[in-house]
Amino acid sequence: MAEQKNQDLNQLLKIRRDKLAELQANGKDPFQITKFNQTHHSLEVKNLYEAHEAELLKDRTEPDVTGLDEEQAKEVQKNDYEERRSIMDASPLHVAIAGRMMFKRVMGKASFCNIQDLQGNIQVYVARDAIGADSYADFKKSDIGDIFGLEGFAFRTRTGEISIHAEKMTLLSKSLQILPEKFHGLTNTDMRYRQRYVDLIMNPEVRDTFIKRSHIISSIRRYLDGQGFLEVETPMLVSNAGGAAARPFETHFNALGEDFKLRISLELYLKRLIVGGLERVYEIGRVFRNEGLDTRHNPEFTLMELYQAYTDYNGMMDLTENLYRHVAQEVLGTTKIVYNGVEMDLGKPFERITMVDAVKKYAGVDWNEVETTEDAKKLADEHHVEYEAHHKKGDILSLFFEEFAEEHLIQPTFVTDHPIEISPLTKKKPENPEYVERFEFFMNGWEMANAYSELNDPIDQKERFKAQEELLAMGDEEANTTDEDFLNALEIGMPPTGGIGFGIDRMCMLLTDSAAIRDVLLFPTMKSQGAKKGETKAAKTAAAETKTEEKVAEKIDFSNVKIEPLFEEMVDFDTFSKSDFRAVKIKDCVAVPKSKKLLQFTLDDGTGTDRTILSGIHEYYEPEELIGKTAIAIVNLPPRKMMGIDSSGMLISAVHEEDGREGLNLLMVDDRIPAGAKLY
Repeated sequence: MAEQKNQDLNQLLKIRRDKLAELQANGKDPFQITKFNQTHHSLEVKNLYEAHEAELLKDRTEPDVTGLDEEQAKEVQKNDYEERRSIMDASPLHVAIAGRMMFKRVMGKASFCNIQDLQGNIQVYVARDAIGADSYADFKKSDIGDIFGLEGFAFRTRTGEISIHAEKMTLLSKSLQILPEKFHGLTNTDMRYRQRYVDLIMNPEVRDTFIKRSHIISSIRRYLDGQGFLEVETPMLVSNAGGAAARPFETHFNALGEDFKLRISLELYLKRLIVGGLERVYEIGRVFRNEGLDTRHNPEFTLMELYQAYTDYNGMMDLTENLYRHVAQEVLGTTKIVYNGVEMDLGKPFERITMVDAVKKYAGVDWNEVETTEDAKKLADEHHVEYEAHHKKGDILSLFFEEFAEEHLIQPTFVTDHPIEISPLTKKKPENPEYVERFEFFMNGWEMANAYSELNDPIDQKERFKAQEELLAMGDEEANTTDEDFLNALEIGMPPTGGIGFGIDRMCMLLTDSAAIRDVLLFPTMKSQGAKKGETKAAKTAAAETKTEEKVAEKIDFSNVKIEPLFEEMVDFDTFSKSDFRAVKIKDCVAVPKSKKLLQFTLDDGTGTDRTILSGIHEYYEPEELIGKTAIAIVNLPPRKMMGIDSSGMLISAVHEEDGREGLNLLMVDDRIPAGAKLY
């Protein structure tokens, strides 16, 4: 069946290419056209026609059909329509639009089609007598997806739809591929991200999201420019990737024979500009962090950082509050936004709470009573908060906040006064040097911005870089290294400064009600199709070379494999049969935030309702390589909360030991097995 489907598809594609060849043979090659004079878009045509109609027909009233039977009423309405049409046609609104044909209905000497452009779509009436017999014959042979330029005049059909009466049709580009079926569109998530161009064509809401994203960024720029900020650009290739706790991407610059990194932050260069006397600066640009993928993280993302001399983190709070209100009002027309059914009000004053008070409020732990790191670790053990050996008192406070408080911060909230251990570039609070003048801005339980009263003491900064170097030596790949030039800049002298970083992508997610960061990135990072986890360039090259050689059956060495001993205890059949094993289709898979091990699966179990299961297999698989696969799960286990998420069931994996290291393979089966098929 699949083979027949592929044959049918290939035949349809061949027909399209044959049509193109015929056009080219007849001197009508659409790819030779270089320009079309587009005067209007679809929405403009509709708005202009309505205004034109209102002016020309302002003295007309709706026909009175009171007391008439159905046939008489139809006749009166028909005559009224024809009179209105004659008035409008006497003063036609001529337009020229261009776009993709998404629908076509041929009816002999006249046809209808639907043209889609940037602003939407509009119906077009195409008559042989209007465009000519030859053009009409070509139009009848056209395909869904072809791009047309057309000239004509606007009119309203008898059913009330504003349309264009075509007087000239020009094929501007031939579509050689077939668009997804119109009623189902492009729904496969993985394919939507990989083929965003098709996604934009088939899903108008996606196009609206990215138009809105552009407006959001423009609005940010207008606001900051109005506040006296200068937009600047700083290097992406750096020798020292500092300013954030993140693992950088590394590359090699051949011309200089040096290793470089892609920037993880904008901070250190922007602060150099503050030193240089540019008192208010900002940059909106891409940064790169060699981390996992999930619904809120992409390895390259858009960050905005700004720095203002002679203010502190309180000034940054005021700026953030005003900026968010401005953007929401300008882009959405309201300061009340709704995300996933939850309303958040940007018009009210934003809540301000210290991290210590947030932990006290949501975890019931008063950190003011915690004196030592040992006390903090004891509390962590009691509350099942995971920590690492090198973590200090302040680090564990941050872990408590992440575990117990973050998810509750739905309305706009500033969380202030962070522990010094997690804030290497921030000024200490004079009254309590264990904490710093820093805030994180939260909405919907997400961190939306991070701001400091910037550290401008070069001696203190040097000591904090030293502490970061120690963490690096202990294996912390996210720790900063000492930036000697930045220290030199601070010694030149930096004024008191407030600084802030905004996650633009998360902001766009909230303002467009988008479920995942990939929904607001035109081209999100995806695993290459066909690539295996951990496959290097050298491995790929070697694999390509072996393709030229005779294919030999792969021999797998199991000599070093150790398996767990079989259970000695027997289980009766009735007990075993109570476990409900089902085939499940993996619809989506993402990394769980703040977890190095867990993946969150969205599964089709055949019931029609998505099932969520969490599995600790991120060490062995990246989420993208599992989407679309068929796996096996136990579906009648009671829900278990993991990282605050209910996991309903268990995916089955095969586990072994090899050379002292645990190996794991998720049990995946033939995709021909339907979702919900029960295992016996």
